Amino acid sequence: MPTPARYHRLLPVALALCAGLAVPMVSPTAHAAPGGEARQPRTGFEESQGARWTSQPEEAAFLTAVDRASGRVSLRTIGTTEQGRPLRLVRIGSGHPTANTMLLICSQHGDEPSGREACLTTVRDLATARDGSTRRFLDRTTVLVIPTANPDGRAADTRGNADGVDVNRDHIALRTAEGRAIAAAIRDEQPDVIYDLHEYGATPRYYDKDLLALWPRNLNTEPAVHDEAHTLSESFVRPAAQEAGYSSGIYGIWTDPVTGEPVKQVAGDGQERILRNTAGVKHAVGVLVETRVDALTDAEKEDPALNNRRRVNSQLTALDGAFRYVAERRARIEAATGRARLAGFTDRGPVYLGGADNDPATPDETLTDPPCGYRLSAAQYADVQDELALHGVVSLPLGPGSRDGAYVPLRQSQRELVALLLDGRAAYHLTEGQPRTEC
Repeated sequence: MPTPARYHRLLPVALALCAGLAVPMVSPTAHAAPGGEARQPRTGFEESQGARWTSQPEEAAFLTAVDRASGRVSLRTIGTTEQGRPLRLVRIGSGHPTANTMLLICSQHGDEPSGREACLTTVRDLATARDGSTRRFLDRTTVLVIPTANPDGRAADTRGNADGVDVNRDHIALRTAEGRAIAAAIRDEQPDVIYDLHEYGATPRYYDKDLLALWPRNLNTEPAVHDEAHTLSESFVRPAAQEAGYSSGIYGIWTDPVTGEPVKQVAGDGQERILRNTAGVKHAVGVLVETRVDALTDAEKEDPALNNRRRVNSQLTALDGAFRYVAERRARIEAATGRARLAGFTDRGPVYLGGADNDPATPDETLTDPPCGYRLSAAQYADVQDELALHGVVSLPLGPGSRDGAYVPLRQSQRELVALLLDGRAAYHLTEGQPRTEC
């Protein structure tokens, strides 16, 4: 399990923060290095002690410096936003194929910066760590990071992208450059774990934990993948936060402040277009993590930097839990995701167009006997073929140049996704294909 130096300092830091005390940043200093040793790159957030968030030029310079400082890191651009900003993917690892791949997606919502800061320092800490446990972890795990999944929103401090679209509601339609880049990365890299970092506004007494987490609730997630995601959230991510002195809860569930019992569900449903759920449908162990934006103490209200540091540090503790999960359960993860990617070729079982793991699908939301596939006209195929390809869905053109349209079989790895994309009864379908019942 990787154990960056920050991890061993998080508990006293967290306890001090909960007490409303000012504490220094936990990341290594870049200014004074005894004996002329190389100085580690630092983010703008670290340089300012949390008084401001890292700017995008600072991010670019930081990642370049980390890349130069470590042979474990490579950078590439996987897309460009509406306003011309690059979407970058960072790869950290030994350089050879590994048993597991973990993808961190940071700041899909541009006004939720704490996860991005945690991702940036994690890139550096993994890239430059010298301890044997981190090296062994990276020998068996490739860590991928999209540090800023919504650069235009981050620049404008808005939830949506430059067009006002919520990127985290675009993982089915893929109408945004950001959603398309993420989909291509998932298709090409086949991550076993997808870790999505966010922030939330508290509702005092009922919904005000330091950190919330949730697994894929979508019913099309293969059971073993669903169970692993639940384990990641409930047995590793949340306990790691709690061990560091932070309170935690399940995202989307209000709880009674006296009894701790659930009061109502306000979010976290099974919509397939949300990344946490798309990850599960695409056979990855997905988890959503949300840290509380609101100040916890009078000291945090008086000093925004103190509040900012608490938000970032709570994200870092959760990330350490996720790394521990991968290190301890890598064989189970590989088995679950591997079986899930093959299960669609058996072409059996229902497909769910609604419902969640805590909300059974109705008969109208269940394809009990799904079709063999969907026929698309030439016009339909021309309209959606790029999106199908980005999703990794196999389609079979009919006739030269697809002049007769295409056939999309269910018998493939992305079996359930095919129905969600092409069945007219699905809430977010791309187009209404013609079901074919004769196989």
